[in-house]
Order: sequence, then C-alpha cells, then structure tokens
Amino acid sequence: GTRVRRRHYRENGKKSNNPIQFKDEGNKHFQAGEVDKAIECYTKAIKLCTDKKVLAVVYRNRSACFLKKESYTNAASDASKAIDVDAADVKALFRRCQALEKLGKLDMAFKDVQRCSTIEPKNKTFLETLRRLGAEIQAKLKTTFSTDSRVQNMFDILLDEEMDKDKKEMAANNLVVLAREEAGAERIFQNNGVPLLLDLLETGKVEMVLAAIRTFAGMCTGHKARVRGREDREVHYSIMAVDNEDIALATCDLFQCINDSLTGGDRRFYGKEEALVLDASKDLKSILMALLEMVASKKVSGHGRDQALNLLTRNVPRKDKKDPDHSKSLFTIDHGLKKILKVCGQIPDLPDQLPMTENTQLIASVLLDKLWDDLRCDPERDNYREVCKFDPNDMDRNIHAINALSGLLQGPFEVGNQLVGRQGIMEMMVALCGSEREVDQMVAVEALIHSSTKMSRASFIITNGVSLLKDIYKKTKNDKIKIRALVGLCKLGSAGGDDYSMRQFAEGSTEKLAKQCRKWLCNSAMDTRTRKWAIEGLAYLTQDADVKDDFVEDDPAMKAMFDLSKDKTILYAVACTLVNCTNSYEKKDIMPELVQLAKFSKQHVPEQHPKDKKDFIQKRVKRMLKGGVISALTVMVKADNVLLTDQTKEMLARVFLALADDPKDRGTICAHGGGKALIPLALEGSAIGKVRAAHALAKIAAVSNPEIAFPGERIYEVVRPLVSLLHPERDGVQNYEALLSLTNLAGLNDKLRVKILKEKALPEIEQYMFEDHDHIRQAATECMCNLVTCKEVQDRYLEDGNDRLKLLVLMCVEDNEKLQRAAAGGLAMLTAAQKKLCTKMTLVTLQWMEILQRLILHDQPQIQHRGLVIVYNMLNSDDNELAKKLMESEILEILTVIGKAMDNPKRQIVIDVARTCLVKAMDLGLIKPFTTP
Repeated sequence: GTRVRRRHYRENGKKSNNPIQFKDEGNKHFQAGEVDKAIECYTKAIKLCTDKKVLAVVYRNRSACFLKKESYTNAASDASKAIDVDAADVKALFRRCQALEKLGKLDMAFKDVQRCSTIEPKNKTFLETLRRLGAEIQAKLKTTFSTDSRVQNMFDILLDEEMDKDKKEMAANNLVVLAREEAGAERIFQNNGVPLLLDLLETGKVEMVLAAIRTFAGMCTGHKARVRGREDREVHYSIMAVDNEDIALATCDLFQCINDSLTGGDRRFYGKEEALVLDASKDLKSILMALLEMVASKKVSGHGRDQALNLLTRNVPRKDKKDPDHSKSLFTIDHGLKKILKVCGQIPDLPDQLPMTENTQLIASVLLDKLWDDLRCDPERDNYREVCKFDPNDMDRNIHAINALSGLLQGPFEVGNQLVGRQGIMEMMVALCGSEREVDQMVAVEALIHSSTKMSRASFIITNGVSLLKDIYKKTKNDKIKIRALVGLCKLGSAGGDDYSMRQFAEGSTEKLAKQCRKWLCNSAMDTRTRKWAIEGLAYLTQDADVKDDFVEDDPAMKAMFDLSKDKTILYAVACTLVNCTNSYEKKDIMPELVQLAKFSKQHVPEQHPKDKKDFIQKRVKRMLKGGVISALTVMVKADNVLLTDQTKEMLARVFLALADDPKDRGTICAHGGGKALIPLALEGSAIGKVRAAHALAKIAAVSNPEIAFPGERIYEVVRPLVSLLHPERDGVQNYEALLSLTNLAGLNDKLRVKILKEKALPEIEQYMFEDHDHIRQAATECMCNLVTCKEVQDRYLEDGNDRLKLLVLMCVEDNEKLQRAAAGGLAMLTAAQKKLCTKMTLVTLQWMEILQRLILHDQPQIQHRGLVIVYNMLNSDDNELAKKLMESEILEILTVIGKAMDNPKRQIVIDVARTCLVKAMDLGLIKPFTTP
C-alpha cells in the first residue's frame, strides 16, 4: 500500500498533475478577480482529483466563479455536485440558492436557504434571504391567482353579447398583451383558453377575430409543446381565407410564429416540455400542404392568397445557401408549382377567376424566382422546367398559359425565356395579337413585353415584335391595349441604353412615345392598371436624355407618378425612372485613349447625350426635389419586403445619393423624412445598395443637425452604416464624409460616443490619422478629438509601445490650422482627464517644449487657448519636476506677457487662462507675486 501511495505521490507531486496545486492556484486567481483563469484551474483539478471531499470543495469554488460570470445554470449544477457529497455544506447550499433565484426557480431557492438557516440559525444573510424569497413567492402566487381570474374575466367580457363595444375592445387588447408574457400565455393555455379563443373566432366580428389570432400568436411564440398541442389549424386556414387584409395579415403572423417555434427559428429555452415534443417535421409538412392548397383555392380571398404566398416565400427557400437541406423547396415544386403557375395564369378581366389583389401575381412571380434560385443541380432544374411546359395546340388554355409565361418571365427569367424559344410559342403570341378578343391581344402584348427583358435575346423580338406592336398600336381603339403596345415599343426602343448613337427609333419618335405615356399617366379617369403601364413605358424611355428633361419639367406627370408609387407592384418601374432621371446608374469610366483607338479601328464608341452632362442633371435633381420626390421615396421604402426586392432597394439608395449631392439640398431631404427612410436601406439589401445608402446618410449627417435628421432612437441606428464606410475598400470621399458625420455624432452625447466605440470604429479612425491625404487626416483627428472624453480612448493613449500620443503632439505644429486646432484640443482634453499623460507627453518627443511655445504664441486665439490649457494641465499634474521645468523656460515670460495684457473681449478667454496658469505657479511656490514699483 505504501509503495502504491508513494508512486501516486511521485506521479502527482509534479505541479502539472497535482489537483491540490491546481485548486490553490484557482483560489489565488479568484481572489485576484481573474475568474476565467480560476475556472480553468478548477476544471483541471476536477479532471485529476479522486478524493471526494477535495472534489466537493473544488466544485463549490467553481460554482462561485460561475455566479460571478452570471452563468447560473452551471453554478447551480456545480453546487449540486458539492451538496451530493455533503448535504450540510452551507456554502454550496447558499450558492445554489443564489443561482436558482436568478434562474427564476424561487421555490427551490427557498428550500436551499431554509436548510442553510437551520444549520446556522444566527446567520443574518440567510435570515434576510429567507424573508425576501418568502415575500417574493407570496407575491408570485398572488399574481398567478389574479392572472387566472383576469383571464377568466376577459373571456367573460368578450363572449357576453350585452357588453358594450369599448369594454370588449379593451379586454381583447389586454388578452393579447397577456399572451405575449410567458406566465400569461401559460395561464390562458391552462385555463381552457383554446376553446374560448375558438369561440371568439366563431363570432366573425373583425375586432374579436383579430384579438383571438394575436393571442394565439403570443401563446405559440417559441413554444413547441403548445404549438403541437393545437389541433385546430384548419380553423386558421379558413380565417386566413377571409376577405379582410388585417385578418389575413394577423393570421400570416400567427403561422410565422408557429413555423419559427417548430423549426427552432425562436431560440428560447423552455425546459422539460421541450423534450416531450416529437419530431416537428410532420407538422411543418402539413402546414406547407395546407398553404399550397390555399394558393389555388377559389374559396380563399385575394388577401389570404397574398399571405399564403408570402409565408411560402419567407419560409420555403433556404435563408443561407450553405445549408445543404433544401427539401422544402423540392417538396413545394412537386406539390405546388402547378398551383403557383395557375395563379400567374389568371386573367382578372375574364369571368370565373381566382380572387386576387393587385399584388398577388407579382408575389407569385417572386416565389417562382426564389424556388428556382434554391435548386442545386441540373436534374432538379430540368424537373422544374418540365413542370412549367404546356401544349401550344390547346387554344382555349393558351391565353392562361401565355399569362403564366409572363409570370415566369418576371420571376425566373431563364425558365420563361427557354419556353418563349420553344416551337409554336411565338406563333401563338402572333395569333393572339391578331385575335378579335381584346383580352387575347392584351395578354399577348404583355407577354411580348416581358420576353424582351434581356436585350441579347430581344433581337428576335425586335425583328418580329416591333411591326406586330406598331400594328396593334395603330389599329386598336382600346386604350388599355394601346398603352401596353406602346410599352412594348418603348422597351424595344430603349435597347441601346443611354448610348446616344444606338437609338432604335427615328429622331423625335421617342419623345412622342413619352409624351403619350405622360398623357395617360395624368389621366385620372383611366384605370390604375393601365396608368401603371405608362410608368413602365417611362422606365424605358427615360434612358433618353430628352425624355428625362421633358418628364421632370412636366409637374403633373411627376406628381401622378409619385401618387401611384404607393402601389407596391410598380416600385421597380418607378425606381428605374428615378434612377434614369438622376443618372445614378452604374457608369463605366471610358479612357480617352481607348476611344481614339476604337475610332481608328472603326469600332462602335458609345456617345453621351449633351443633356446627360452634369449641369443638366443638377437642374433635374432640383426639379424633382421641388416636385416631392423625397416624400414618394419614404413611402416606397416602407413597402412589403417581398415586393421591395434588394435590386429595388439598391436603386432607391442610388437615387437618394444623387439627390443628396448638393449640401444645400440636404436640409430639404431631412425635412421630408429622407434621413429616417435611408436607415433601413443602409442596414439590409445588396452590398452595393447598402454602401450607397450609407454614403447618402454620411452626406446628410456631415452637414445637418443629426438630432433633427434622425429623430429619437433612430440616431443610434445610423452609427453602424457610417462606420462601415471607414473600411479600407471604400473610396476616399466615402471615408472622408463618414469621418465628418461621425465627428458630428460624437459631439452630441456620451451614449453616441460609446456606440461608435462599440462598433469598433476606433482602430479605423486612428489609421486615418496617419493618412497622407490632408482632408482625411484632419477629419479623423477632429473625430478623435470628440472621442477623447471616453475612458476607453484615454486608456489607449496611456498604453506604451505605440506612437498615438507622439502623433497628436507633432500634429500641433502642422501647417493646416484646422488640424492644429483639433490635435491641440484633443491634447488639452486628454491631459486634463489623465495627469499621467502630461509627463508622458514630454517623453514622446524632444521638441515638446518648442511645440508648446509655438501653440501659446499662435496668432489664432482658439489654438492659443488650447495650448495654454495644456500648460495649465501640466502645472496641475502633481509632477513637480515638470512644473519647475516649465517655469524655468521661456514659457513663464510668454505667460507673463499674455497675463499682463489689458482686458480685451476678443482675446479675454486666452488672457484669463494665462492668468490662471500664473496663479497656479504661485500656489506651487515656483514664482513670487507681481510687485508693483
């Protein structure tokens, strides 16, 4: 036995294998406040320890660490392991009590502290905790009982026929609020709430139905067990089908909550109930099937159909393309692609069609596109195409098929494009164009328009389509068809983009077409759908600079477009028109040498229209701002996310940036809510779109009062987009304007300064202080000057082994006066906040004395004032040697001259600081008071 013990000691005697040593080391770290290191040591000790009693002590100690780190579940678990060894371990019991209380398990915490006070009846801490927890438990029971009675009371009011309307509405709202809290939701669930809510749904009254749906949503949020315990989804499908936009929207939110709870999109933890839930995929599949049934069901209203399509768009395609599982998309294509195509194929002008809203077919196109994007290999894509095929010989169904084709061309364009190229399809379009029925002509013309989206493919359509469309345009008496034929012509006519030399039509005919579009746009007697086509036409025609100028001068047409832009289905067309009018599209830089070379080799050279030059663009921007473009843009930004695609967002961001170009216009943009509208564009969308929107935000925040431009809490949301512009990949103008705007924000309050630091802007700002470019360096230094009041920034200047402080000191003698002022201001604030920096300043450069003298002799009072404040801070820094050195130098003479000067309102602040410095030097006994002869 002894030999074994000796060997055991020999092995464990080394530090690396001795649990006692690790325990002691952990204790030392814990006392020094190094909690993470302590946990590390205790964990090593636990792995090595075989002695139960020692193990219990280590667990108890690690539990204390976890309490410090607010990791309460781990703290309770470790304390329990110590209690298992010794049930009377008071320290472990009390630690578990503290952890359980923080986890909200008051009754269990109460039992632990009860045992503690039984073991040590005189311990005041135990008695106080016992009293406090007892009172809390009583209060909780009271609220539970009162919650129960409140729930019952609310249902009584809601289901009472005699009760007045106001009381009912109040009870309904209270129920929704209760359901959003975990305790309230549980009470509703336990108190027979589900059948009562179903009774509310049966009433059929809009307010009651909305309250019931919203209560269900609160109860289902993040709670799988409750979601699975609900077998009444059929009722919800029928409610979503009701023809009421609010109800459809609320039911859509409820399904989103159910979906998030089942897929784990809601990450809250609900303890044991969670474990009882079986696999949720069966439920998800049944919801998916039901939604697909709704898509093509005649019993469903237009609003219900929109929300069913929206739910599919949001939840079926993968959020992240790295996720390998796209089974939901494959399931939807197998069981629902035909149904979605059926929606696209509906023709509202014919009888017996599915009920739809203005948006339904566009939402269906977006869904088709997202499903196509979610496919991962060619066989899957072939299958998708196969489902979309139709037989060109069935004339009666043709018109629907061609309309479905339009839907595909607006969604997954390449699928639609392949179908257009199939034998017989083009002939069918031609046949429909020549049909007697106007609805046939309308559908065919729309399909022609959509199929000419990609200009490389449009050459076939340019040759065949132009003559067809011109024919229809001249012959038809129906304005609805005329306008669609016109848009087709516009689209084909704009194939050359803004290249002046590639115009498709004869001189002047583009303006004629545009004039006709503007006329229709202003005709409020026409139906909205037809007027929307006029905007589609202008979206193409405004690539021509003459058309842009005419359109911007036509105030009624512009206002009519802004009014119609509230309609979500034409966001893209309006955005295109605005981008064209402001010339904010992507422009390629053309090198003059290449142009010469191209001309020499007889290649085509794009030409710029004279009216696309800068002064014309600026005039157009001013006209648009006057015409109310900002108000229209703010409305467009608020549109539903499914229709406000990333591409549209990018275009709106480009327009905003073009409008904010002139600093004089930025006040107008803020006054109409443009600053607020830019924030969502800068936070989500395509990479280019976010940068453009952030740049527009920077332009606004750099010159206007940020508190007015971004009212309330919005101002804090602006910080992240602005910091993103400091990235080295962004260009110099973006860096510069971002620094100016951050300087502006940092000058407002502490909360904003902390937010800027949290977004990790500090290293970037420091980097730009070393920049060669004068303006950028100045802007970065000014920004730093506004941030030095933060403790975190001061700490960085106190650190050794870098040139931060040296740089600031040397900047004080730069030629650029604004840079000097910012650097001296930063130094003055730093040396006031951290006395150590006064001494450090004298060590970073040998020229510190000369630099100080130059500052306090400066002819600019602002810079001189900052220099004098630095001198005062040095005298006040408790470094007597430094103070003595200052007073033995020429600085005393300079201070005396400034201090003796006559009072002068323009320089008074400088004179006063110089006198304060002299008084301080007298207090320190370094100089004698003035003596008058």
